[in-house]
Amino acid sequence: MKSILPIISFQFFFFLGFAQTNTMHFNTSKSLNDSIIKIMHEVHLDGHFYVGENDSQQVSFAVIDLSGKKPVLAGFNEESFIYPASVYKMYVAMEILKQVSENKYSLYRQYIVPSPNDIDHVKEIENDPRPLLRAGDTVTVNYLLDLMITRSDNSAANCLIDIAGRKNINETMHHFGWYGSEVTRKFLPRKFEDPGFDTVRGTQTCALHAAEFMYKIYSNQLINPWVSMQLKALLGRQLDVSKLSTGLPDNFMFYHKTGWWSYYTHDVGIVDNGKIKYIIALFTPIKQEEVLNTMKILSEKINKLMINRHT
Repeated sequence: MKSILPIISFQFFFFLGFAQTNTMHFNTSKSLNDSIIKIMHEVHLDGHFYVGENDSQQVSFAVIDLSGKKPVLAGFNEESFIYPASVYKMYVAMEILKQVSENKYSLYRQYIVPSPNDIDHVKEIENDPRPLLRAGDTVTVNYLLDLMITRSDNSAANCLIDIAGRKNINETMHHFGWYGSEVTRKFLPRKFEDPGFDTVRGTQTCALHAAEFMYKIYSNQLINPWVSMQLKALLGRQLDVSKLSTGLPDNFMFYHKTGWWSYYTHDVGIVDNGKIKYIIALFTPIKQEEVLNTMKILSEKINKLMINRHT
C-alpha cells in the first residue's frame, strides 16, 4: 500500500507489548532458529532501521516449516509489533468470509460505495484493468474482496471494514489469541475517520500472528474449511509479485498478501511446491525501493534452507 495514510499514532490502548497467543503450539528447532538468525545477519536485516521522528524499529520475521510430520516454528523478533500496511487486509477478509459463512449476507450482496471510502486515486497494481472504485458505484461483496486482496485496493478495504465492523473483526482476532493485532483504522486520513476512530492508535501486527494466521488457512482451521479455502484462493491470485515471490522457483506456489507504505515493506504467505511447504512472514521497517533486492535474496536463502532440511 503506497497511497494516502496518516502518520501512525503509537497510543497503544490495545497494544500489550508482546504478542500473546494461546491457541497454537508448534515444535521448535534450535538448528532452524540458528539458521534463521544467521540468514538475517547475512542479508543485513538484523539491525535497527530509521522510521522517522527520531525512531527506529527492527524487522519482525517468522517461518513455519510444514514439510515434516509436525510444524516447526522459528523466527527473528517474531513477537515484535510493527505497522502492517496492507497485510492487515487479510484480517478484514477473514471476518467478511466468516459472516458470509454464517449466512449473514451473500458474497453477491450488492453494496453502494460511499464517500470518503473511495480514497484511491491510482491503482496499487497499475496493469490491473479493473477501474478505480468511485462513490456511487454498485459492486458485490465478492468483487470488493477480490480487489482488496489481489490488487490491495484501499477503497475496497474501507468498504469491507465498514461491512465487517471493526468490533467484529477484533473479537474474531481475540478468539484466536491475536491480541495487539486489532484492526483499528481504515485506509483514510484521520480527519475522514468515523467518530471514535479518529484518535485511536494505528493498526499493528507481528510476524508471529501473521504466520499463525497463514497456518490456520493452510490447515483449514481459519474459522472453518470454507473460509480457509476461500481466502487461500484469493491469496493465490495476488498481483503483487515484486517482493518475496522474486526469490521463489517457478514450480512453487505462493499464497500471500503484501503491504507497503512509507518506511514499511512486507510480505506474508504460504509457499508450496507439493513437497516443500512452509509459511514465511516478513515485516520490515524499510522503504520498498531500498529492500526489494534484499527480500529476493532472503526468499532464496529461506527456500534453500527449507529444501535442504527435507532432502
